[in-house]
Amino acid sequence: MIVSLANAQVKRVRALARKKERYAAQQFVLEGVRLIEEAMEARVPPSLVLHTTNIEDDARGRALLARARAATQVFAVSDAVMRALTTTETPPGIVAIAPFVELPLPSPPQFVLILDAVRDPGNVGTLLRAARAAGVDAVFLAPGTADPYNPKVVRAAMGAHFVVPLRVALWEEITDALRLVSRVYLADARGETTYTRVDWSRPLALIIGGEAEGASDAAKRIATSRVAIPMRGGAESLNAAMAGTLLLFQAARRVDSDREQQVSLD
Repeated sequence: MIVSLANAQVKRVRALARKKERYAAQQFVLEGVRLIEEAMEARVPPSLVLHTTNIEDDARGRALLARARAATQVFAVSDAVMRALTTTETPPGIVAIAPFVELPLPSPPQFVLILDAVRDPGNVGTLLRAARAAGVDAVFLAPGTADPYNPKVVRAAMGAHFVVPLRVALWEEITDALRLVSRVYLADARGETTYTRVDWSRPLALIIGGEAEGASDAAKRIATSRVAIPMRGGAESLNAAMAGTLLLFQAARRVDSDREQQVSLD
C-alpha cells in the first residue's frame, strides 16, 4: 500500500491538479466509481488507478477494480493519501488518470452549445451535463471559459466528456464551425424574444454568456437573435447553469414534439 505523498504515482496524480501539467501530459483526473466506469464504458481506459481498501467493500467497487487491473496499473493507497489527491470534503475512495478525450465533431452540427467566458467550473460542468442530457452534439468553450478538465468541471459534468464532443476554441474557429447553422441564439435577460416563442428547430446554436460580464462582443456579432427568460418575483436573472439548462431542454422539447408529430402522421 502507498502511504507516502512522495510516491511517484501519487505525485503524478497531484500534478494534474494544475492546468499547465494537464495540457502538457494531455491527461486529467477522474474521481469516483461512476466517472471511471463511464470512461471504461466509452473505451477510454485509464493509465493509472489509485484506491483505498474500502472501495472493495461492495460488489460494484470490486467489479471496477477487476476491470481496471485487466487494463492498467492499480495501486492501493492510504486514506491520508487519498485525501491529498482530491479536493472534495468526502474523498471518493478511488481516482484514475485518463487521456484527454477528443470525440469527432459532427459535420455539420445540428445542436450546438457555446460557453462564452463562463468562468465558474461548477457552472461549466453542470452545463456539460445538461448538454449531454438534452442531446447536444457539440460544445465549444470560447476564450475565458473554465478549463473543461478542471477537477470541479469534470465532477459536475458526470461523464459528459466521454459522450459529447468538446472543443476549446477561438471565436474564429467557432464561427467557421457554425457556417451552416442558420439560427444562433444568445441567452440574454433583455432579449427580444421569449424562449417559449423561439424556433428551436435544427440546426441551431445556443450561446451562454459569462456570469459577471455577460456576452462578449464576438458572441453578439454572430448571434442571429437574443433569447430571454421572463423573470418573476423581482428576480433579475438566473445563473449561467440554470438559464442554459432551461433553454437546452426547451430546445430538446421541440425535437421531441416534432418526433411525436411525425409518428402520428405515419
